[in-house]
Amino acid sequence: MSFTHRLALRLLIFTFILTVNGMFSPCQFYWEMQKAKSDCQTELQPNNSTHAGCHGEWDNVSCWPSAAVGDVLTLHCPTPFLLLFHKNGNLSRNCTESGWSTVYPDYIITCTSTLETPETTKRLVFYKAVQILSNLGHSLSIITLLTSTIIICLFRRLHCMRNYIHLNLFVSFILRAVAVLVKDTLLFSYGETTDCSQQPSLVGCKASLIFFQYFILANFFWLLVEGLYLHTLLLVLPTYSFRLSIYMLIGWGIPLVFIVAWIICRIYMEDMGCWEMNNTPIPNRVINWPIMASIIINFILFISIIRILVQKLRSCDVGGNDQCQYKRLAKSTLLLIPLFGVYYVVFFYLMEPENENVKQVKIFFDLGLGSFQGLIVAVLYCFLNSEVQSELRRTWKCFSVKRCVGQDFRLHSVNQNGTESSTQCSRNSRAQSILQTEITGL
Repeated sequence: MSFTHRLALRLLIFTFILTVNGMFSPCQFYWEMQKAKSDCQTELQPNNSTHAGCHGEWDNVSCWPSAAVGDVLTLHCPTPFLLLFHKNGNLSRNCTESGWSTVYPDYIITCTSTLETPETTKRLVFYKAVQILSNLGHSLSIITLLTSTIIICLFRRLHCMRNYIHLNLFVSFILRAVAVLVKDTLLFSYGETTDCSQQPSLVGCKASLIFFQYFILANFFWLLVEGLYLHTLLLVLPTYSFRLSIYMLIGWGIPLVFIVAWIICRIYMEDMGCWEMNNTPIPNRVINWPIMASIIINFILFISIIRILVQKLRSCDVGGNDQCQYKRLAKSTLLLIPLFGVYYVVFFYLMEPENENVKQVKIFFDLGLGSFQGLIVAVLYCFLNSEVQSELRRTWKCFSVKRCVGQDFRLHSVNQNGTESSTQCSRNSRAQSILQTEITGL
């Protein structure tokens, strides 16, 4: 196999693996090599015509300066190879009377990693499966979350503080999923027809990553808002409750502060390419540490919520109906809070695992199963919500009655009964207590 074919195979596997991790664009290597070629031609142009030995040249990989006969030049692996393979070595070349010798040792051996193994093939299949699963999960999440948002917005009886928070959580999940799909499509998509000849605008590229990071931060902080609201609700504080504007500030405002700090760090510390590389740890920590803090706080709230629920369930003051309420709330809490708390606590502790098996498990949960979070939230907060189901049944009943009346206008009693049924349903719905409205809907 020729050098070109071997290099192409290694680039295919490595760029795909790094694309799944969101670390390296498939076209990024091409753009880096084009930049290196341009810099080399600019550097060598003034000297080539006057030098008597071996003229400087670009050998499609490295830039070799002019040398006298008998000189031995040694260069490090090209920067694009170092960024992709993270393997640095030395390359040498002799200047002879007949010209430049071949490069030794071979580029493939010195500057790339060994990939032609069964383990590598398995890794490639694994990452491909994760990518497909991630795209499927985000797509289903967008569909179900949009449906849930429309349902809650259409029915005025569902407009309350709890559902306003749910709506913001839905929107944060939708924006996060859209940002992931857009980023993967525009920046990290790869295929046989990929055209790398035109490099996208860095302004638009960086803007897409800024929105991507912001929506991820906002999503985690709205999960924190859900935990704060549920904890405050269970404490039953009749004298004071947070206004919606406070929750909006936490969910959308605080992430904006960290995004501004991240942009400043990127500009002054690692203003390279499209900001998709993470060679400097500080900008990455500006994003990861607030997320870790929100996860830890949410986990603490989860423990406190469980403690409060256990106390209320064991209390003699809790009646039969209230006890059923708290049991339902306990089931919902146990299903929801660990999903966003315990799981993230475990895997944020293993942010960069060294063991390959542990790393693949983390990637599978983060990118694969994690993409279905929006779907699960929509099911728990909307489709399994008793109030939503009641409103849908009532609306369908009223629609059926009106349709029957339209088909047979002579049956005036049907119209009257339908109106009374709708009025009775309205009175029963409004008769619920504030505690029931806020708790049982979860």
